[in-house]
Amino acid sequence: MARGQAVRDYGGVSADDRRAERRRRLLDAGRHAWGRAGLGEVTVRGVCTEAGLQPRYFYEQFANRDALIVAVADEVRDKLFTALVDTSRSADGGIEDTLRAALTAFLRVIADDPDIHHIMRTDLAGVPGLETRRVDSLNMVAELILRYGADAPGFDPRPDVDRRRVARFVAGGVNHLIDNWLADQDETPHELADQCTRLCMTLAQGRGGGVR
Repeated sequence: MARGQAVRDYGGVSADDRRAERRRRLLDAGRHAWGRAGLGEVTVRGVCTEAGLQPRYFYEQFANRDALIVAVADEVRDKLFTALVDTSRSADGGIEDTLRAALTAFLRVIADDPDIHHIMRTDLAGVPGLETRRVDSLNMVAELILRYGADAPGFDPRPDVDRRRVARFVAGGVNHLIDNWLADQDETPHELADQCTRLCMTLAQGRGGGVR
C-alpha cells in the first residue's frame, strides 16, 4: 500500500471520516463543558482532555476557543429550529394549533436536555459573534412564522399592519417569555407554549391595538 493511501485510509476509516469523528468529539465535549459548568469553563485544554484528543487536533478544526463556542451555539440553534420546522410542517389545523405544537416541541428540546437549558441561559456578550447570532436567530424565527403561518387560517392582522413586523414582534415577545421561563421553569413546556400561543393570536388577529 502506498504511503498516501495509508494516510487516507487507516483501519478501514478514511481520513475525512476520522476528522469528522474528532470534530464530533470536540463539539460534544465543548457542549458538555458549557452545559455543566458554564461558558467560562470551556477551555481548549479541558475540551481536549474530555474528548481524549491532543490539542493539535483541536486546531485542525477550530481557530480558537471562541470558534468552538460559536460552533456549539450553532448546533444548539439548528437543533431547536429543526424541532420548530418539522413540527410546523407536520401539525394539523390552523395557525393556532401549528404554533402551539411547534412551541411545545421547541421547549421540550430545552427541558429534556440540561446542557441546552444551561447554554440557553448564558450571557452571550463575552463571545464575539454570538449576540449577533441571537438577533439573526430571532429574525429567522420571524421568517418561519411568515413562511408556515401567514397563509394559515387564523393569521389575520389588520390591513394597515405590516405582517413582517407582527412576526418579529411575536418572535421577540415569545423569546422574552422563554428567557424568564429558563430562569424559573415554573410551567411545563405545554403550559408555556399555550400561554405564548394565546398571546400571539391576540396580536396576530389585531385585537388589543395595532402595530405600525
